[in-house]
Amino acid sequence: MSLPDTRPDTHRIMAAVDATWPPAEYRELGPWLLRRGAGGGQRVSAASSEDQSASLEPAIEGMKAWGQDPLFRVTPDQAELDSRLDQAGFRRHDPVALYTALAADLDDGADHTVKVFHVGAPLAIVDEIWTAGGIGPGRRAVMARAQGQAMTLMARADDQPVGVAFVATDGAVAMIHAIEVAPQHRRKGGGALLIRGAARFATQSGAKWLTLAVTEANGPARALYEKLGMAHVGGYHYRALAQRIGQ
Repeated sequence: MSLPDTRPDTHRIMAAVDATWPPAEYRELGPWLLRRGAGGGQRVSAASSEDQSASLEPAIEGMKAWGQDPLFRVTPDQAELDSRLDQAGFRRHDPVALYTALAADLDDGADHTVKVFHVGAPLAIVDEIWTAGGIGPGRRAVMARAQGQAMTLMARADDQPVGVAFVATDGAVAMIHAIEVAPQHRRKGGGALLIRGAARFATQSGAKWLTLAVTEANGPARALYEKLGMAHVGGYHYRALAQRIGQ
């Protein structure tokens, strides 16, 4: 079966996020979809809804019942919901940019088998790099829950591990998450190796597009993705109570 040629938009990529970076639990509460993060970060802890006029209280109380601070995810086409959250005291923060490209275009065809390894079993050096970059046990537990085909990648240079990432597929869309390059090895090509390695994994797994999410404030990473030919195709942001943002 041929894969769709249509470039994934914000909503298609958000569906891929839920498949490739899933929360510990989903709960449908009326028009709201709640996510229990279990220490896995904002992507797996935010509530979302297609109904922009939905009452906020059920979602707020549902998240509090889990012991989570209320957190909402808003896409650019949800101006009404965004305004209502603002009026309720939820402040906008951590806007995220979504990038995508044809996986085949990112794969340069070079033999990187001695530079990008598929890590199929726990490896201490991988955990060390992730831990140093703030990818703790909660986020690594998210990887274990991923649907579709998934793989941890490790990049090497000068016979040393320089970076790691996680990639998983959702049909025609593959997403790369948790890209971490050790500080002493940054700006030496490790990030590009991981992107190209993820693109190769995507095509080998039957996915056509490689996508990722990155905070808008991460200028160096965004510059790398654009240099490699990835297109900025959408985004979203979070709304949280002011005291939570200041924690």
